[in-house]
Amino acid sequence: MKIKTIIVDDEHLARSLIKDYASKVPQLEVLGTFKNAIEAMTFMQSNDVDLLFLDIQMPNLSGIEFVETMQAKRPMIVFTTAYSEYAIKGFELNAFDYLLKPITLPRFLQTINKVIEQFELIKSNHQTKEEEHHPEPQTTSYIETKSDSLTIKADYKLYKVKFEKLIYMEGKKEYVAFHTKDKTILALASLKKLEDSLADKGFIRIHKSYIVNVDEIETLEGNVLGLGEVELPVGQSYRSELLKIFE
Repeated sequence: MKIKTIIVDDEHLARSLIKDYASKVPQLEVLGTFKNAIEAMTFMQSNDVDLLFLDIQMPNLSGIEFVETMQAKRPMIVFTTAYSEYAIKGFELNAFDYLLKPITLPRFLQTINKVIEQFELIKSNHQTKEEEHHPEPQTTSYIETKSDSLTIKADYKLYKVKFEKLIYMEGKKEYVAFHTKDKTILALASLKKLEDSLADKGFIRIHKSYIVNVDEIETLEGNVLGLGEVELPVGQSYRSELLKIFE
């Protein structure tokens, strides 16, 4: 499995850094690097791209404007920028992730691990649809909330996840990724139902795509919430409730 990747940034050093990081991940195949969105757009018209690392502030056509021109078939988009205030706009465009410069290798790899998980899931779903004769049974999921943990059934396994080890939950359409301190579990689940069942368990919704463990919160800078090395966007409608934690 190779994830076809391109890098778009008007700064040469930024392009070189991401390309160097990507070279350490065997699943990534960097097809090219581009100094502006116009060059990238031309390339994408005749080449399939799975993953796009995209700077936001660029001359002529910004990263956000570039994404807004894309048709329905988009690659997974990871925005890269030095300005945290763009995070919310980026996620409104269904960006896969948001890397704040200067980008460290651990933070880059954290994103790539999620990209690989999602890519494998998409590939698996496509294979399932193509199997017209004797298809494999669909993966089923089951979530049960207990006093101090979640019981999650996913991929034919049962997981017991203690609340103290659950850092945050990330909505991915009909799936939810449960990010714990030592693994990520992807299961069919509703973020809204989890929000309701975990409201009195020390968890808070901060964005349409995220629920976090209150005990893991360390910083709030603008609209970016820090959970150790993890940075997540804060939705405007969730901000006032979140601020109560800091009072």
